Amino acid sequence: MDDDGRYRDGRQDFIRGAKDIAKVAKKQVGKKIGRGADKMADEYTKRSYKRFEEEDDDDDYAGVPGNDGGYYRNDSRANDDEGHSDSTEGHDEDDEIYEGEYQGIPRADSGKAGGIDGVTAAQAQQFRDLSAYEGERRKDQEELAQQYETILQECGHGKFQWTLYFVLGLALMADGVEIFVVGFVLPSAEKDMCLSEPNKGMLGLIVYLGMMVGAFVWGGLADRIGRRQTLLISLSINSVFAFFSSFVQGYVSFLFCRLASGVGIGGSIPIVFSYYSEFLAQEKRGEHLSWLCMFWMIGGIYASAMAWAIIPHYGWSFQMGSAYQFHSWRVFVLVCALPSVAAISALTTMPESPRFFLENGKHDEAWMILKQVHDTNMRAKGYPERVFSVTTIKTVKQMDELVDLGDSAAWHQKWRLKLTTLFHQVWSNFLTIFSPEYRRTTYMMMAVWFSMSFSYYGLTVWFPDMIKYLQKQEYSSRTKTFVKEKVEHVTFNFTLENQVHRQGEYFNDKFMNLKMRSMVFEDSLFEECYFEDITSSNTFFKNCTFIATLFYNTDLFKYRLVNCKLINSTFLHNKEGCLLSDVSDDNNAYMVYFVSFLGTLAVLPGNIVSALLMDKIGRLRMLAGSSVISCISCFFLSFGNSESAMIALLCLFGGISIASWNALDVLTVELYPSDKRTTAFGFLNALCKLAAVLGISIFTSFVGITKAVPILFASGALAAGSFLALKLPETRGQVLQ
Repeated sequence: MDDDGRYRDGRQDFIRGAKDIAKVAKKQVGKKIGRGADKMADEYTKRSYKRFEEEDDDDDYAGVPGNDGGYYRNDSRANDDEGHSDSTEGHDEDDEIYEGEYQGIPRADSGKAGGIDGVTAAQAQQFRDLSAYEGERRKDQEELAQQYETILQECGHGKFQWTLYFVLGLALMADGVEIFVVGFVLPSAEKDMCLSEPNKGMLGLIVYLGMMVGAFVWGGLADRIGRRQTLLISLSINSVFAFFSSFVQGYVSFLFCRLASGVGIGGSIPIVFSYYSEFLAQEKRGEHLSWLCMFWMIGGIYASAMAWAIIPHYGWSFQMGSAYQFHSWRVFVLVCALPSVAAISALTTMPESPRFFLENGKHDEAWMILKQVHDTNMRAKGYPERVFSVTTIKTVKQMDELVDLGDSAAWHQKWRLKLTTLFHQVWSNFLTIFSPEYRRTTYMMMAVWFSMSFSYYGLTVWFPDMIKYLQKQEYSSRTKTFVKEKVEHVTFNFTLENQVHRQGEYFNDKFMNLKMRSMVFEDSLFEECYFEDITSSNTFFKNCTFIATLFYNTDLFKYRLVNCKLINSTFLHNKEGCLLSDVSDDNNAYMVYFVSFLGTLAVLPGNIVSALLMDKIGRLRMLAGSSVISCISCFFLSFGNSESAMIALLCLFGGISIASWNALDVLTVELYPSDKRTTAFGFLNALCKLAAVLGISIFTSFVGITKAVPILFASGALAAGSFLALKLPETRGQVLQ
């Protein structure tokens, strides 16, 4: 027994001693591994890969660039974790002190001392991480731009691009139609809705205000949710409200529908040019973007032709009592929505821009679209056996900006968060075009866009108003004047037009079934007269006296009787509402449509020349040269003293200035990178519409007063624009950023 007891005691002493040795060994190993892990962690932090820790708290790996622009992962930090695990494995409760000592648990008085320094260090580290991220993203974008250009050259230019050309052309055509709609319907709508002069002015400008808002909003969204999707949404809004505007009866509702329609179509220009440019190689880009501009001209021709064919036919109408009227001009508004509807139908068959997918890290989707472009073009060219050789494409690193509310959050909270996040992303992207890198370019482009739009839109609206003024002057020169005439027992049953009667006396006369146009009666006496079934336009009775006179079924309302005396006179069954002018006013309507048709058609030569020379002489020379020639042509306006001369000058100015617009559109597309392209284009196009509103308001205020001010304003703006354009960088022959 004693031997057995001594044996057990010796064995226990041996085990206890071995355990103590193991504890000391583990303590020393833990300290060494802890120091090694801290050193490796410092090196890891210096390489600025902290964001991978934020992506996955369970895996902390250093990034190794891969062929696809993503990142493969090595196991440097995994070994660290393994070391931590080995150093603490097998510890019991008595050994926790060694684990705590290895982990470096701070004492109570050491946390406060390092708090401020820790926050400062964290902020500095976060700034370094953001700078490193931006640098890596910029490098990825440069590599992607070069590779993407090579891929487009392999895909070639063929059937796919031409199909997309006509699809996007319909969207651009819808924008051209929108500009002309309100101007063509105003002469009819003002009588249908009893519009005053201020109301007519607001209706003419509301479309530009809507397009200004739409260009900014849809341009920003297209860089975040995609070109195709944003264009579909904007065109749908335009179609719906254009359709509603043809049926609404009140002025306010019609104004709102045209505003919303303008907001929808406002996204067309910035998205269409950006979208199409991302399918074009550099040697074709300038030429084919200029060819695309022709659809804006086609939209103007379409609107002019439809107005010419539909609006004067007042028989194409119906009424439901006096409350609801659907006249021919409403049919015209309905027909003008067709290009937008056609564009929506065609756009559903086209893919998203692959460049947008690559900028947002969607490699597989972009590869499939580029393969579709390649295969479509090769089959159309008779080379179906050619295989798309690209296997991987560079994608741009993404920053995770999603916030998960969990499954318990309500749907409206999730949508509010999504919309708020999207708004901040769009706004942040907009602010970047004013960053030091793009600030000078943006300010220069703002000046060029503003000067071009101010002069172009101001003059294109001033020309028709001047033509109308000259027509009015010529019409007034043919006015017949009658003084102190006495007419008794006479029945007037024929049209009275363009006459002035002063101090006349009318006794027992009948005015029946007739139309009065531009008739003025001043200081005249009507005694025992009878007015029946009278339709009047621009007709007034001033300082007249009516004695025992009956008005039956006439539109001679009180506002047509200015300072008149009514003695024993009666109005029965007055015509309600505002009636359309009669068919004999067609000559003026046809002239408006014909002038617009000629002015739009005149840009065809300028479109052709700019398309053929855009890639040969460069964007800047095209922009500056066209602006200078347009500036010189403005001085010929002083010789426009007749209707035909003004029409000829309108055609000349439009044909020359269109080359400037084509060059400006191409330049805007190529100056900004893909993730900011539609945002910048949308902002500049919104500024363009603001300048248009200012130009129209200022130029039209001088109609009939002087020509000198519009000429000086237009020529000065064009001269400034051409000078500033030469300060911009040339983008011909460069890959799409």
